[in-house]
Amino acid sequence: MLFRLAFALVSMTALVIDPRDALSQDMLRSVDLNSPEMSASEMTRADVEALLKAPPQDAAGHRSADLEGKRLSQLDLSGLDFSGRSLRLAKLNRTNLKGARLDRAILNQAWLIDADLTNASLVQASLLSTQMQRAKLGGADLKGARIAADLSGATLIGARLAGADLSADMRNQSMGLMRGVLKSADLRNADLNAANLSRANLEFAKLENANLANCNLSRAELAGADLSNANLAGADFTETDLASALLPSAAALAEARNLDKARNLNLARRPP
Repeated sequence: MLFRLAFALVSMTALVIDPRDALSQDMLRSVDLNSPEMSASEMTRADVEALLKAPPQDAAGHRSADLEGKRLSQLDLSGLDFSGRSLRLAKLNRTNLKGARLDRAILNQAWLIDADLTNASLVQASLLSTQMQRAKLGGADLKGARIAADLSGATLIGARLAGADLSADMRNQSMGLMRGVLKSADLRNADLNAANLSRANLEFAKLENANLANCNLSRAELAGADLSNANLAGADFTETDLASALLPSAAALAEARNLDKARNLNLARRPP
């Protein structure tokens, strides 16, 4: 089974990443998203609410594992409080999590494809090797979250990611580079102040009016991204790929750091 392969990996990060979470983000090739395992639920909303009444930690201080690996796809779990809970390996595809609280929740290797997390709170949540393609995160709060997840095509309009860490984990590459993947994601008006996006993939992302002040964008992939009217004050562009990226005004660019060290700056598009 694919998930068992991860047990052979060694945890080496400062965040004490579980070896199970160091899987490659390219898992969709071998998964049937229409299968009952990925598209059905084994619980009702009432079942989930009953589990959430228990304390999030046991007597030894361990996070409750009641929801780990559970099939919860397509359920309406909007507004529920999962703070501090572990949903590692849970299936939440197309699940309604609008306004849910997932602060400090463990969502490593969980499946949230097409899930609706509009206005949800994921402050300091852990999202390692999480599959979140096309997820809806408009207005969501992800401040300080660790996000090495696949958010390709996701909607994050107005999302708050200040201080979030989407950088690549260079010490866990046995089964692929773990990093934030936001290819073609919609991040218009998002707040990424002081976020770590080093080596993150933001190809063709929409970043109009986004706050990228003091971001670490070193070695990030921004080819084809739209940075119109983005705030780049203090953002680090060391070896950032800007091929075909639409840049903001000259005044905004002047506030960025190490723009002269960016890759393919000559191929970037300037505002009219």
